[in-house]
Amino acid sequence: MNVVFMGTPDFASGILKALHEAGYTISGVVTQPDKPVGRKKEPVAGPVKQEALAIGCPIFQPVKVRTPESVEEVAAMKPDLIVVAAFGQIIPKSILDMPKYGCINVHASLLPDYRGASPIQRAILDGRKETGVTIMRMNEGLDTGDIISKVVIPIDQEETGGSLFDKLAEAGAKLLLDTIPTIVDGTATYEPQPEKSPTPYAAMLTKAMGRIDWTQSAEEIERQVRAMNPWPSAYSTLDGKGFKIWKAHVEKPDMEGEPGSILRQDRKGLYVQTGHGVLCIDEVQMESRKRMTTADFFRGYVIRSDRFEES
Repeated sequence: MNVVFMGTPDFASGILKALHEAGYTISGVVTQPDKPVGRKKEPVAGPVKQEALAIGCPIFQPVKVRTPESVEEVAAMKPDLIVVAAFGQIIPKSILDMPKYGCINVHASLLPDYRGASPIQRAILDGRKETGVTIMRMNEGLDTGDIISKVVIPIDQEETGGSLFDKLAEAGAKLLLDTIPTIVDGTATYEPQPEKSPTPYAAMLTKAMGRIDWTQSAEEIERQVRAMNPWPSAYSTLDGKGFKIWKAHVEKPDMEGEPGSILRQDRKGLYVQTGHGVLCIDEVQMESRKRMTTADFFRGYVIRSDRFEES
């Protein structure tokens, strides 16, 4: 059976590796074009391309997979099954209808919750106690296809976007390998999704999503710190410089001060008044400095401001 894999980031690369190690014939890998990075804007291969090169799979990197030329390229791979994981482009019906066993997607949420590009971070931001991975049969909608299988993963109290990402990538790879045989032998079940999701669409992450609004509650900001770790990170401005917050915890009750006011500092951390409750900052990174505990940071830095600056 020929499997064509479509994906781009880290979440997808582990799934591609699992398919290869399970013995499936990967007749082609479709991934996004290399991205220019750094000051010189040199093109760098994404994680899926790097994995495909490592295991020796044919690679196709269309700017737009919807063009007739791109569709022909995928057809030439003769897919019996197409597996998609965080590909990053809308796949046309001409490709969805191509393989004998359909086109399936590995999505990092318990659909119909959190359709979209950032379901992992969104679940943490919303304070969910659990999330998971869904395998669905793709249609022309945005994560609206029939559900084939699911696995539930608990969200720990100190879970970050990065740690949950790793858990879901591993769980998604296992779930996929358990699900493919049921599709092939005809025992898979297909559960239609409701037209409307009970949660907002999880739009693609942007750097602006990391900017802290100190009028929010301490609980909301603490979840933002965890959700945006490692990218784009939760950040604010202090003494006119960028100030990343890597770890924090909630202190109660409120102290006297406006949101964003620095109340005090001690060996535990830096205490900041929010819209409701106090946030104690445990790990920081000032612009042009390394990440460190707040205690270590203050051994070599004296704050000049009495509050964090608004954006």
